[in-house]
Amino acid sequence: MTPPDRGLLHHVELWVPDLPRTTASWGWLLGELGYQPFQRWADGISFRFGPTYLVFEHSPDLVAGPHQRTRAGLNHLAFHAGDRASVDALAAAAPEHGWVPLFADRYPHAGGPEHYAAYLEDQDGYEVELIAG
Repeated sequence: MTPPDRGLLHHVELWVPDLPRTTASWGWLLGELGYQPFQRWADGISFRFGPTYLVFEHSPDLVAGPHQRTRAGLNHLAFHAGDRASVDALAAAAPEHGWVPLFADRYPHAGGPEHYAAYLEDQDGYEVELIAG
């Protein structure tokens, strides 16, 4: 018999250059999406939603240089963000919390005419997509 959580994402770990800045911007966003602080240690923090959690760590092994979402590797994380009004509210509040809108000239349909989403980038170049259900 297959365990009921088989195949679900367990966690994602992002190495970040500035943990306090990341904790402020991502902590706000993830809190708005229903995540709760999960673990904290000197060089990291995680936030949990159900069985899945996101880890942000400033590792001593981090290689200097900015994250570049257009290079090989992580491009973005996409989240279900509720209805259209919820996406609009998050997109409007995000700049106060260190997020920059992407594709603002095409908001909220940058992903296509049937796709309602906000695309945001944090100060370290990590992108999120907030999708209306």
